[in-house]
Amino acid sequence: MDQTDTLAAIDHDRRRFFTAAATTLAAAQLGMTGFARAQASKTKLPTIKPGTNTSFAPLKQVDAGLLNVGYAEAGPANGPTVLLLHGWPYDIYSFVDVAPLLASAGYRVIVPYLRGYGTTRFLSADTFRNGEPAATAIDIIAFMDALKLEKPIIGGFDWGARTANIIAALWPERCKAMVSVSGYLIGSQAAGKIPLPPAAELQWWYQFYFATERGRAGYDKYRHDFSKLIWQLASPQWKFDDATFDRSAAAFENPDHVAITIHNYRWRQGLAEGEAKYDDLEKGLATAPTIGVPTITMEGDANGAPHAPPSAYAKMFTGKYSHRDITGGIGHNLPQEAPHAFAEAIVDVAGEV
Repeated sequence: MDQTDTLAAIDHDRRRFFTAAATTLAAAQLGMTGFARAQASKTKLPTIKPGTNTSFAPLKQVDAGLLNVGYAEAGPANGPTVLLLHGWPYDIYSFVDVAPLLASAGYRVIVPYLRGYGTTRFLSADTFRNGEPAATAIDIIAFMDALKLEKPIIGGFDWGARTANIIAALWPERCKAMVSVSGYLIGSQAAGKIPLPPAAELQWWYQFYFATERGRAGYDKYRHDFSKLIWQLASPQWKFDDATFDRSAAAFENPDHVAITIHNYRWRQGLAEGEAKYDDLEKGLATAPTIGVPTITMEGDANGAPHAPPSAYAKMFTGKYSHRDITGGIGHNLPQEAPHAFAEAIVDVAGEV
């Protein structure tokens, strides 16, 4: 099957998934019916209760590409490097329990704020506030170069998993192995323009909201409450408290956060242009490139965000690969809700190299 056919097959599976999800209250459980069952971890890390840790060591800053990037670091400087990437609307605190677990196992753990979050800032006021996926991936490559990270293990979810997927697909020499929540997330503007059944489209309501000026203004004004609603919808069984949310919500006060968020979702629907310098990368991503680095994909059993079953994307991973279903009411923010399971996956995929 060529890459065009593969992309079409993924779109078909995604459509079929969303149609089914729209007609059942157990939509988030569909990840349990995919190609692979949960696999037991090969390693044992200290047990930890989610929410045990509430802070990182003092953050560091480094100039990298277009940005001055804020990041947290834990573990020995000479340990194997793990790079962890957060999503929207989340931040580095998604990994606040994962980082010390991995550090205790001897890993050097680095967790950067993506563009538009926390203490990360553009070096120039004239730089276009671009949210397209290729731009974020280039940011991370530049960040890796700035810290001289040649080939880290990369893990992420949501926007972070998409970014990890892009790096693993286009620059496999820069990614030793990968943990990707919700599987294969590489997309394109063309795929984003394809309509889904109405009930399935309902799950993407915020993207339609963001397509309007009212939505941009609303997100700017109510970004705290808006993001909290997304957390509740995406992780309906996660009983996070106000302090947990507010620690992350502080990152959304970044002066570029709204512009980056709105551009990302408008770009996905073909309502906003990207930058020509990323066109060749986006064309490559539109072919749905396979990923050959060792990979573990993961899914929570209560993920309230739209997601495809593992059977839709398993074929996109051509190297050593396995999938894990994480039970216990785990939602979209899997690293923060199930830090032990996520950290174990990182250690296990490192052992596959």
